[in-house]
Amino acid sequence: MPWKECHVVDERLRFVARLLDGEKMTALCAEFGISRKTGYKIYDRYKDYGVHGLTTAAGVPIGMRTSSQWSWKRRLSG
Repeated sequence: MPWKECHVVDERLRFVARLLDGEKMTALCAEFGISRKTGYKIYDRYKDYGVHGLTTAAGVPIGMRTSSQWSWKRRLSG
């Protein structure tokens, strides 16, 4: 039997849709294998940004973190 392909955004959308249908957060989080904290985070992003909020948010690139740290050190020691 072949593996079933799934995408993160599709799973998050299914999660939110079932939540909006009235299912309980705790039961859904257990079924989807996520913590309640993550479940609420997904739901809040959906409320704030709609379907586009369900995509994976990119963080700050690692190089940017380092360069901003150095600029602050230079400013403080200036």
